[in-house]
Amino acid sequence: MSFYILTSTIFDFELFAQRAQNDEGPGHVLYQISQRLGATIHQADPKMATMLDQALSKLVSQPSHWALARKLVSQLTREDVVYCAGEDIGLPLAILCKFKSNPPQIAMVMMAPDRFRARSLLKIFDLSKMVQLFTVTDQYKADYLKKLISIEDQQVLVIPVQVDNIFFTPGVGTLPKPRPLIASAGLEQRDYLTLAQAVQGQDIDIKICAFSPNASSKTQIKMPHPIPSNMELRYFEFSELRNLYRTADIVVVSLLKNQYSAGLTVLMEAMACHRPVIMTRTIGLSSDLIDQGLIIGVEPGNHEELRNAIHYLLANPHIAQEMAQRAYDYFLAHHTSENHVNQLSQSIRVLDPHHQALNLIPN
Repeated sequence: MSFYILTSTIFDFELFAQRAQNDEGPGHVLYQISQRLGATIHQADPKMATMLDQALSKLVSQPSHWALARKLVSQLTREDVVYCAGEDIGLPLAILCKFKSNPPQIAMVMMAPDRFRARSLLKIFDLSKMVQLFTVTDQYKADYLKKLISIEDQQVLVIPVQVDNIFFTPGVGTLPKPRPLIASAGLEQRDYLTLAQAVQGQDIDIKICAFSPNASSKTQIKMPHPIPSNMELRYFEFSELRNLYRTADIVVVSLLKNQYSAGLTVLMEAMACHRPVIMTRTIGLSSDLIDQGLIIGVEPGNHEELRNAIHYLLANPHIAQEMAQRAYDYFLAHHTSENHVNQLSQSIRVLDPHHQALNLIPN
């Protein structure tokens, strides 16, 4: 029996570990899970792709994902457990395993089960029989999956979004701040035009870490043109980003209307750093936190509502800090990387056929 972890992109896990040790960046949960399980990590490499993989990618995912799935499918057996860190790598593997007599046990992250291709392939190939465990980040996705492919409750696990609480912590920010500062970060599904409109003509600065590891030419984003003089967009190293959160009066996560649950990592990083957050309301976790009063929600594209929310928090710093404290307490209880690693490692370990057999032996 062996455990495997498959990633859809290449990560330098040794760099993550070194930076975490030096307090220069967060650790990586996939590396931590691999250490906990003794798992081998395989990463999708575009150099592996062939013409066949190019053709298969017309169905779903990227050629590199099919290349990795094809490489491994012949090696895996029923004794193995594979954790796919995204449906982009998980769907190709599960589809290929449909044609294998002794397929491995598969656990798969489903980031967007309601996307057309993902939901279509789940039904067409009846992948509920190939995937023993689907993990999602909120109850909305869990309920959607269970309704879509009629699976049992124990086949879907809600694993909350996580952030490294050893690195992202409250502290005193050291950036120069001659006037109120709003922080933001990310590129996917971002609406920085609405944020710029919300503070137009206001005595407020905006600093944005304009980076996303998953950004591509297809990334949807709305930017102001030209960029306002009070808005700075650039890449921030992790230590700079933490300092930005700590210095900011407010963290704003301004999003386009989407069902992808964009912006959750930034939300968690801000909560971990004890900052008040304003976020565009989207389906899933952000709406849950808004309804609980842990963050302030605004409707997509509504710069007037966003402006009012910003002014309210700046005018009432005691309310902003009380909200940040409640959000921080909630983060520690539900969204730390330690909780994530513990819960997911245990759930993957249970898929081990030997573990299941031991549980069937009467005491």
